Amino acid sequence: MARFSTPLRRTLAVSAAVVIGMSGFGAGALPATASPVSAPAEKSLPKANGEDKVKIGSVQSGEAYDQFIVTYKASATQTGKSSRAKAWGQAAKAAGVTVKEMRAMATGSFVVKADKKLKGNGAKEFMADIAQSGLVESVEPDAIMKISMTPNDTRYGEQWHYSGTNGMRLPSAWDIATGEGSIVAVLDTGITSHSDLNANIVSGYDFVSSSASARDGNGRDANPQDEGDWYAAGECGGSYSGNSSWHGTHVAGTVAAVTNNSSGVAGVAPDAKIQPVRVLAKCGGSLSDIADAIIWASGGAVPGIANNPTPADTINMSLGGGGACGTTYQAAINAAVSRGTSVVVAAGNESQNASNSRPANCENVITVAASNPSGAPSYYTNYGSAVDVTAPGGDTRYAGQGVLSTINTGTTTPSSQGYAFYQGTSMATPHVAGMVALMKSADPGMSPASVETALKQGTRAMPGGCSIGCGAGLVDAAKIMNALDGSNPTPTPEPTPDPEPSGNLLKNAGFENGADYWTANRADTFESGSAARSGSGLAGLNGWGNSNTYTLDQKVAIPADATNAQLEFYLHVLTNETTAYSQYDKLTVQVLDGYGTYNMGTWSNLDAGSSYELQAVDLNNFRGKTVTLRFKGVEDSSQATLFRIDDASVAAS
Repeated sequence: MARFSTPLRRTLAVSAAVVIGMSGFGAGALPATASPVSAPAEKSLPKANGEDKVKIGSVQSGEAYDQFIVTYKASATQTGKSSRAKAWGQAAKAAGVTVKEMRAMATGSFVVKADKKLKGNGAKEFMADIAQSGLVESVEPDAIMKISMTPNDTRYGEQWHYSGTNGMRLPSAWDIATGEGSIVAVLDTGITSHSDLNANIVSGYDFVSSSASARDGNGRDANPQDEGDWYAAGECGGSYSGNSSWHGTHVAGTVAAVTNNSSGVAGVAPDAKIQPVRVLAKCGGSLSDIADAIIWASGGAVPGIANNPTPADTINMSLGGGGACGTTYQAAINAAVSRGTSVVVAAGNESQNASNSRPANCENVITVAASNPSGAPSYYTNYGSAVDVTAPGGDTRYAGQGVLSTINTGTTTPSSQGYAFYQGTSMATPHVAGMVALMKSADPGMSPASVETALKQGTRAMPGGCSIGCGAGLVDAAKIMNALDGSNPTPTPEPTPDPEPSGNLLKNAGFENGADYWTANRADTFESGSAARSGSGLAGLNGWGNSNTYTLDQKVAIPADATNAQLEFYLHVLTNETTAYSQYDKLTVQVLDGYGTYNMGTWSNLDAGSSYELQAVDLNNFRGKTVTLRFKGVEDSSQATLFRIDDASVAAS
């Protein structure tokens, strides 16, 4: 059961109070607050008896679907497969199809597959019937996403997009940072061997679940090799055929091709690492595979797959499709961002408003439009209010004016390495992902929100002008890195909020700047409003009334010469538990020093009260070490407890 009203855990409605069996709220009970998050633009189906509405994903004109993503209510999820089947049993009968549950997703949803494709009203009616079952929270087509590219350091001079008059002005930025320590996950067609890339590759994964599309005979596996995405006439719709694009290899080269190796091209962040994550193959890739890949790449858990040993701090998605963002995309993106991973996406190449393309229209992403060598919007680029920034995407209608990067020369299957000019927002996006790698290399503590702000502040006006909506402007690497480095300082505005108290080793200790310097596994950890002890920021862990775990981390260096080291924080516990004896829901402060995880103190639903109380944890055993401080909240399967944290500090005297 979701906390009160799905999907926003801090929204309380009278009907929800009835559903979870609460008749009133006493001291320490959970208050009703408005959600700060806007729901994605999706159709909702009203439910009987005042229950939550069911979100139904959009159907694209001319598209047919045989896979759907279903998010069940907790009661159906927990009672097993046969109970979940009741959600689509009648819908399948009405649609004249046989349906099979395929797998669980990292978002908690499930993929179901029909034995034939449903188009237009057929797909809409099928989803509406599932919604009417009363067992689901959302249902949407498992839509196919495609690359956002139009295809057509001995060659560094040909990379106008780096150093040209209307390029990104990279050379001086490399004097400050080159991407060392950053990992960029490229969610694309995979990777092929290339001497300009191999030294910068870390292990990735192949998330393409269809073995027929993947062409490797085994579906998902730990080998992200690009097997080729060519297709015969009619295989992917229409009457056209297509050669392999080697799209992922081209994108990867723009992000982090090896530099100063006397051959080929340079990457935007030449000392960053690329994590190839294969999500696209013949005819594109499914939304469910891409969502799982987003979560895995950022360090989250995916059912049946080993955790990522080297989580990425930036994700590049040079892909897209039509329609509203949807619950599946948004949930995966939010999970990645909550772990501190920036998600950079292509605006799309349909020369239309980017609000019609996903994931460009999702929240918490950096959406990138494309510019041409004249510094104007490329003729194909999407545009509008959904665009955050613009970067070079090229124009292959003219010789040497595309974006030059690494490819494979094979027409179908992999052959030898090579280089080629491509164009598209697919090419613009890795310029920005590489830029983010430079930024995080210079300042590893930057949160995704801080990265986006710095990117926008570090643009310059489009040299060729833009009247259609190019976001903040053309990304300027020199301007961004000089600002991070303290060069060319601008007048310091009046600080809001006030700086951290003198001697506090924690940064953003009162959460006034949201997630800055903190890493959390849930996006809704960071709150703003009157519930804060001081200012307006705070952290809120748990509070759903079902089984869940929240973690909130920050690294801190404890001085070796300190005579006393202590963590202090203010805690306000609110609960709907009625017991006076049992600790059902717990908050534990842990210290991780690389050798072990140590529990330093525990609070629970028994500590509920009407106000914040000061708590303290002794850190003297960790003097001389850089450790991770973790607040870990664990809630059981019934009755909600919310742990609010504010005004934390680590003092070493």
